[in-house]
Amino acid sequence: MKEAEIENILALRGDRNPTIAEKDDFHHASDLIEYLKSKYDFCVLGACYPECHPESENKVSDMKGLKAKVDAGAEVLVSQLFFENQKFYDFQERCRIAGIDVPVIPGIMPVINANQIKRMISLCNASFPERFCRIIRRYENNSEALFDAGMSYCLSQIIDLIADGIPGIHLYTMNNPKVARRICDGIRNLV
Repeated sequence: MKEAEIENILALRGDRNPTIAEKDDFHHASDLIEYLKSKYDFCVLGACYPECHPESENKVSDMKGLKAKVDAGAEVLVSQLFFENQKFYDFQERCRIAGIDVPVIPGIMPVINANQIKRMISLCNASFPERFCRIIRRYENNSEALFDAGMSYCLSQIIDLIADGIPGIHLYTMNNPKVARRICDGIRNLV
């Protein structure tokens, strides 16, 4: 991988592979991170959930799992999507209290398709703020209007995060170059 000039790896546990014996599998992302750091010289990133990992019992156990990733060698954390910046800011404070001092990159996903976003939220435990719900209710049957309103909401989130001094943004564009272009155009003069 070094020959291919790959420098960073986002280490995700992912779903269990039923064809791999459980004893040979990585049970936690921290196990994968530890393995990668012991074998290779990559910058390893880990995932985090501002509103708590869906499999965690509570926010305390979630922070313990996240701390294990950092202690195993994660140098940067990338968050799952969220739609209310205060949730991310509260998460940053919990990280600080837990002794997690690596950069945390917020993950932002524009609302451009109501069904897609509902599915993503069920997978990553993100909540819908009322302002967000109003956008979906108002425009869910008008795809062009939902795209425009979703992009405006997303850009307002990003502008607030940039103003707060975050170290970067991870965009969940779902392979849609139009979304990426619109976001880049919207923040071009801010970064």
